[in-house]
Amino acid sequence: MDGPFGIALGLITSADAALMQIIGLSLRVTLTAVLIACVLGLPLGAGLALARFPGRAAVIVMFNALMGLPPVVAGLLVYLLLSRSGPFGDLGLLFTPTAMVIAQTLLILPIVISLTRSVVEDLWVEYREQLRSLGAGRLRAVPTLLWDGRVSLLTGVLAGFGRASAEVGAVLIVGGNIAGHTRTMTTAITLETARGSLGLAVALGIILMALTLTLNALAWGAGQWARGRLG
Repeated sequence: MDGPFGIALGLITSADAALMQIIGLSLRVTLTAVLIACVLGLPLGAGLALARFPGRAAVIVMFNALMGLPPVVAGLLVYLLLSRSGPFGDLGLLFTPTAMVIAQTLLILPIVISLTRSVVEDLWVEYREQLRSLGAGRLRAVPTLLWDGRVSLLTGVLAGFGRASAEVGAVLIVGGNIAGHTRTMTTAITLETARGSLGLAVALGIILMALTLTLNALAWGAGQWARGRLG
């Protein structure tokens, strides 16, 4: 079969080496960023939900606003930090996968923090008296509340994954779209489309859509399973 879709199917079915390398790098970068964002964001979001301190409302508003942080702004910030004239320029991280992980983490972290804060705050209001009767204060209640809200939190994590995996601007600025080194699915689609090499672009688009649909199906299935058990 001729045309972009025929070429794309041929690349996918033959497990083209260049295609697999791009997909592998994209998944490594995005999954690493999601993991870091979860490790940092879940406890920070839970702490923000349960703690009471001056300026708390302003912090909540700030993280809610950062959920819509433009990717190019995140990329520019990381670029300024990692460039030769920046404070971390000596580390030599610019135009490396590590820089891309940092940029994507910056995009995902506010989503994880804000969603965790909302979920934990609602659960604390619902179970506060019961938890206190069992001797669990705010700090000791955090693991229980996170576990109880795991399905809702999974949805937020997947939203963060989707935002990072579909992002172009930030990884292009800090990664440079270097073939075999920092070229991800989204930056490769942009480049190959501009070149008129639609076969590879379509193949990557199909893989990206299939990945997104699979993750959302798993999240929906997990939600249905959890509701069935609770029901």
